[in-house]
Amino acid sequence: MTDNTATPSSSSSPYTIAKFGGTSVANYSAMEKCADIILKQKSVRVVVLSASAGVTNLLIELAAGTEPTQREALLSQVRDIEYAIINQLSQPEIISQEINRLLENIEMLSEAAALATSDALTDELVSHGELMSTLLFVELLREKGIQADWFDVRKVMKTNDLFCHAEPDMVQLTELTQSLIQPRLEETVIVTQGFIGQEPKGRTTTLGRGGSDYTAALIGEALGMSRVDIWTDVPGIYSTDPRIVPEAHRIDQIAFDEAAEMATFGAKILHPATLLPAVRSGIPVFVGSSKAPEEGGTLVCAQTENPPVFRAIALRRKQTLLTLHSLKMLHARGFLAEIFTILSRHHISVDVITTSEVSIALTLDTTGTTNSSGSLLTNALLTELSALCRVEVEEDLALVAVIGNSLSQVNGLGIKIFGTLEDYNIRMISHGASTHNLCLLVDGKDADNIVRKLHDTLF
Repeated sequence: MTDNTATPSSSSSPYTIAKFGGTSVANYSAMEKCADIILKQKSVRVVVLSASAGVTNLLIELAAGTEPTQREALLSQVRDIEYAIINQLSQPEIISQEINRLLENIEMLSEAAALATSDALTDELVSHGELMSTLLFVELLREKGIQADWFDVRKVMKTNDLFCHAEPDMVQLTELTQSLIQPRLEETVIVTQGFIGQEPKGRTTTLGRGGSDYTAALIGEALGMSRVDIWTDVPGIYSTDPRIVPEAHRIDQIAFDEAAEMATFGAKILHPATLLPAVRSGIPVFVGSSKAPEEGGTLVCAQTENPPVFRAIALRRKQTLLTLHSLKMLHARGFLAEIFTILSRHHISVDVITTSEVSIALTLDTTGTTNSSGSLLTNALLTELSALCRVEVEEDLALVAVIGNSLSQVNGLGIKIFGTLEDYNIRMISHGASTHNLCLLVDGKDADNIVRKLHDTLF
């Protein structure tokens, strides 16, 4: 592979960690391509996998509770995906027993979910996708002559008990990773699961959708790796989603802070949290396509030469706008503090905020968790807020973010952006808090056209 510019960091380890997403381990031939990357890149000593493409969604559906006939149909789809890989192994009998045991587990848990659902049950059920993909991949690596060992990530990924979006305990993670994984790197490739962890009572948790990237970055940081490689189905990070704008171009090098803004505001290529460990430790992150590793990819690093004013446009769908009105705000102190205390109690994180004298508007991102209900606005939360103020909720909005450098110092930025969008209603604007972004909240159905227009104007 032509490794485009990926340079080791100042860390102590010569090794790298590779994460392969769901499409990269979707079937046997996709897994083979991942194995080839590991064969070619001898520095890869830890591999983090997602579940095979489609499996997590099927398991989330089962966790929501289903009728027997639908349940059987979903279980058979999961079974088919796993067995399509098993049947192409030269010695399927070695692993089929273990996979069958996990499939039986899934069946039992989905029957339990049909009686009563819970976030803890969802996490337990959904974790099976990663457990199966990693078992199969170890077998495939061994058939290719690679010394590989399966490792249960829950032994090191200790988290709190916020099911569906748990937070890792960094101190435990670092200590356990260094004692349980580090000594084995000389002689074997460690294959482990992304996305899942374990809370203090021993129950399985998940880190939220996209948590596999985060897992790889955290373990990479704990082991002082020289690079984190994120292998996906696109060869790098683009100026916007190529599915919306086919003319979008690849960015060969991008700084951490620009990439963090892109990830936060919806560029699906990197999970927002992935970059935290990388930034903390100065570990470069490489993003490439496992289907075409020879095409190179994007290197995310501490700084780049001559960064452009406009770098990319990111889009995040399924946004909720919460507008809170109260005359108590007028010349009052402590109202905002009260609001944020309530939101914090309900584990709600707020993205974009605008305020007036008597109202406050907040956007909430509903895309981050594994629970299937989709809405973060529970009745308990709305009741508590309503006691303080009048609450308005608007759903199905989209957040479009223009990502760049020193945007708060660019003259004429307003006319350039808003002149382009004169035909569209812009529900909310946020600019000035970061020099790297300008955010627009727009109607969900207009989002694609707005991204196209902005990309045409700015690039």
